[in-house]
This record gives sequence, C-alpha cells and structure tokens, in this order.
Amino acid sequence: MAEGNGEVVEEMANQKSGEGGDGERTQDYSKLLEYGLHKMVAGRLDDIYKTGKLAHSELDERALDALKEFHVEGALDVLEQFLDSNLEHVSNKSAFLCGVMKTYRQKIRATQQGQPAPAATVQAKGPDEEKIKAILERTGYTLDVTTGQRKYGGPPPNWEGNTPGNGCEVFCGKIPKDMYEDELIPLFEKCGKIWDLRLMMDPMTGTNRGYAFVTFTSRDSASNAVRELNDYEIRNGKKIGVTISFNNHRLFVGNIPKNRDRDELLEEFAKHAPGLVEVIIYSSPDDKKKNRGFCFLEYESHKAASLAKRRLGTGRIKARIALDVWNCDIIVDWADPQEEPDEQTMSKVKVLYVRNLTQDTSEEKLKESFEQFGRVERVKKIKDYAFVHFEDRDNAVKAMKDLDGKEIGGSNIEVSLAKPPSDKKKKEEILRARERRMTQFLQTRIGLVSSVPSFPSMSPQHAGMIPGPLPGPMRVPSGAGGQRAQGMRGGPMGRGDYGK
Repeated sequence: MAEGNGEVVEEMANQKSGEGGDGERTQDYSKLLEYGLHKMVAGRLDDIYKTGKLAHSELDERALDALKEFHVEGALDVLEQFLDSNLEHVSNKSAFLCGVMKTYRQKIRATQQGQPAPAATVQAKGPDEEKIKAILERTGYTLDVTTGQRKYGGPPPNWEGNTPGNGCEVFCGKIPKDMYEDELIPLFEKCGKIWDLRLMMDPMTGTNRGYAFVTFTSRDSASNAVRELNDYEIRNGKKIGVTISFNNHRLFVGNIPKNRDRDELLEEFAKHAPGLVEVIIYSSPDDKKKNRGFCFLEYESHKAASLAKRRLGTGRIKARIALDVWNCDIIVDWADPQEEPDEQTMSKVKVLYVRNLTQDTSEEKLKESFEQFGRVERVKKIKDYAFVHFEDRDNAVKAMKDLDGKEIGGSNIEVSLAKPPSDKKKKEEILRARERRMTQFLQTRIGLVSSVPSFPSMSPQHAGMIPGPLPGPMRVPSGAGGQRAQGMRGGPMGRGDYGK
C-alpha cells in the first residue's frame, strides 16, 4: 500500500492503536517526530511505550533509522509483530526490533519472488515458560533471546575458572523444531556442568532451526555428552546427533586467479572483514609462480571467519570482487576441520611432512638430502609434497630444524612433523559433507534448483545432522565447472597425515 493513501493507512493505524487521532501522548512522542518518523508510526510506537514492553531509552539510532526507511504500512506491521512477540528474555530490544524488520523484509521479498510465505512467527509453539523460569531460578543462569538464537548461561554464576577451550563444545543436530531449553537443559545437565547453550532460531517461522551448540566447563563433560546422547531418542522416533564441535577459524576460497601471490590475496581479502591473520596458498606443481586456483584464509576467531564468510560469499562484496577486482566468481566455504593431535601423540612421530616441492624433485633426491641426518626408511612423494619416514625420531627433528626453508630442486621447501593418520570413518564423513556442499553450490549456480537450504556459520562436520534431506548426487553438464570444482578442495591444508 502506498504511503500516499493517507486516509486508509491512518484508519488502519487508528484501529491498531485502539484510538482515533493523537490522543494523550507521552513526552517521547515529540522526540520520535523530531527524529523524522511519520506521525502514525510515531503514534503506534508511543502506544507500545505505554504498554511497558518497550521504553524509548531502549531504542538506539540504528533501529529508529531502519524504521524510518519503511513505508507507513510496513512500519505499522513491523511494530505489531514486535508487540506480539514474547520479549520476556530479550535483553536488547533494539536489536530484536531490527531482527523483526529484517525478517519482515525477507518475507516480503519471498512473496514477491512467488515463494510460499512461511508460517507467522506468532503461531509457533513456544517453550514452557514455567519450566524455564524454574530452571533459571535453580541454576542462577540467564536466558538471552534474539531473533536468531536463544542463549542460556555463559558463564555460570560466580565462575572463577578459565573460559572453556577447544573440545568443550558439542554440536547437537536433528532437534525437533518445537523443542526448547525446558527439555534440552535437563538432558545435557546429566553429562556435566553447562557453560552455555545456544539454540539457533529461524526468525521466519519462530521455530528452532533443528540444531544447537552446548559448551561445557570441561572436555570430559563434552566427551560424556557425545558418548551418552549421540543417537539418543529424545522423542518417540526422533533421535538427536551429538558430536564434538571445533571452532573453525579457516575458510576455503576457490576460483581465484592463479597469477595472484600470497601478499596480493592478503591485501584484497583483509579489506572486506577484520581478523584475517594468514593466507595459505599452494603453488602449482608445473609453475611455482602460480597458485592452484584456491587458497585458505585463517582468521583470529570463529566469529571473524563467520563474518568473512557472509561478506565474501554473498551480496555486494562478492559482486565487487567478481566484476571489478578479479573478474571471477569466487567460491567461499568453510575449510574442512582439522583435529590437532595432542602433544603426547606428536611426541612419538618420526615422519616428516615436506611441501612446496617441484615436479623435478624425486623421491631419491629427497632421501639423499634427508639421510645425512640419519637412516631414512622410506620416502613417499605425492604431487608437490612428500612424507619422509625416519628410523629415529631425534634424527627426524634435527632434519626438520635444519632443512625447513632450505632450497631443494629450485624451491624453498617447508618441513614439519607429519600428523598421524586420522580416523578413517571421520575422514569419509567429512568427504561426504564436502561433496554435498559442492553439489548444493553447483545446483544453485547453474539453476537446477530454485531453493537450497542454507545453514550459516556451520562447520562441515555438522552438515549431516541438519533435519531434512540434502540434495543427492547429480550429473553436472559439461562446461558447468564440475570437474574443476570437485578438485578444488583437494591437496593438504596443513601438516599432512601420513598413511600407515
């Protein structure tokens, strides 16, 4: 409805506010008008102030500016949805209102594109508030609700220990969409002390997204949760999946120009998101001056990597890189997670991982170079990297320290201790998840499907635990980039794991 239809819009506003004209206004009403809000929008917002669900001091400029951008009817609809929302556990009401506005725009956009509108948020079955209140009173924890997630705890009351590190968080998938903290917290509490629980929400429907992250205060508790609750039947016929969640700091970026070096890539990607600490590239075996067409971006935190993934993978920044900078359509995804072996395991390793080798460097040449430090049992070269097996660990460490960065065969090699072979089953699961994600990308890119589910901020090892089917294998037409895309994620990402 156009803003010019003043009489119709004003009548609707009066119906929603339950009064005609301006009526008795608070002193904040004039502030809203001075800020530039339409008088009907300002009036409806003032009515909400009177209910006590929102105070003018709780709104920041970001929310008011966003509200000004709406036409009158849209702004009134947004405020009505905000008023109907359960704000009991919302600590930042200004951010929550911004979330309601964002969801409203998404629904309008979906309707314009002919997609079926999702169920209204207010129709979603909510949690048992009495049970949640009892849990909060018993534990002393807080519950903070936004349009995107519900966060319980973090840190526990009067906590004096360290912040939980890697291995303390579990990912819980296949959660029924109408399940909330009142059922999840008692279940996970049995496994150990909870630091926080984050239930991810779908603002389009008001239900949860089917997954949550639970951080415990210790690794033992997290391991216990995996052991006790993975494949646990939480409801009749409904089993959840629980696995250790590793904060992924690394992104995979494919389809980059092969003539760009590390410094050029670092300069360009650092412009678009903060926290970039390293760019990892792999030289082409045929031409060491060129990269292989992909790189890895290492960020200081999972949060920074998640922000970079959103910015680089969609919208204006992706379009700018495609059109103005490199004239190519980059692919951005989470890098496959790497579990680092513990110190005790690595203290027994006597195999070296050697990378950045030229095509002319043979296994015999490598053995000759490394054997000056002690007996080498065997050398296995794979493309531009190799594994050197020493008989004695001390000799392997000496060779690593002396030869790392030295020139062999016209290239400065990199030498490190190789990781022991990882669990074969886990590697197969990661590979299947990788193939599903690449299939989704290709289907979207060549227009074979109109809608592919998206799960932001999710590391690859969690993809199999999302409710609902993922697209199956497909044939990629010639010219669609199928073979190239499938091979982009190949090659080592760090220290290689050597075969038995």
